[in-house]
Amino acid sequence: MNLLSKIAAFILVLVLCPMAVLAQKAPKGKDQLVTISTPHGDMKLVLYNDTPLHKENFLKLTRDGFYDGTTFHRVIDGFMIQGGDPNTKDDDPRNDGSGNPGYTIPAEIKPKYKHVRGALAAARMGDQVNPKKESSGSQFYIVENHQGTPQLDEAYTVFGQVVDGLDVIDKIAEQAVDGRNRPLSDMKMTVKVEDVKKKKIAKKYKYTYPAE
Repeated sequence: MNLLSKIAAFILVLVLCPMAVLAQKAPKGKDQLVTISTPHGDMKLVLYNDTPLHKENFLKLTRDGFYDGTTFHRVIDGFMIQGGDPNTKDDDPRNDGSGNPGYTIPAEIKPKYKHVRGALAAARMGDQVNPKKESSGSQFYIVENHQGTPQLDEAYTVFGQVVDGLDVIDKIAEQAVDGRNRPLSDMKMTVKVEDVKKKKIAKKYKYTYPAE
């Protein structure tokens, strides 16, 4: 092989190697893509595999239709929107925020998962009565603040991320509320889950799967 051929071969290796690395890092298999539909549009979410108790519980409740007809009962513009309370299905707004499916979930707090915009986290009772930081069995919140809410990091379990529909969070957070931060108009939701190839999710929503 002459010098020119060696140079050409070396350049070819340099060009192909990054492509090979990218191909190796492409996510494999399928994931569960969650869709939360609201009067202001849809949000698409991915749940984390290394918070398995929260992921499995959320998916089970979704498949059982538990969340359908519940509302985002507490919204604070510049902070977050909260939902998942079965009490919001009844006609008494005074009990909104106190409902649950009858159990809690052990904390799965991972320092690497921050309260960034669109983060999905589990609501819970305060430390005074809940020193183990156990999560509500159904209530969750989604971070609306565009700079995130770092004051909540490592205090609540973050178990997913909105990958599409961030503007929907803003629209819900902007709704007029009463003295308890409950929207004056019901923000009802329906929630569904579908199996989608990770490669498709990563490409369509420009989502990078976290290392586990």
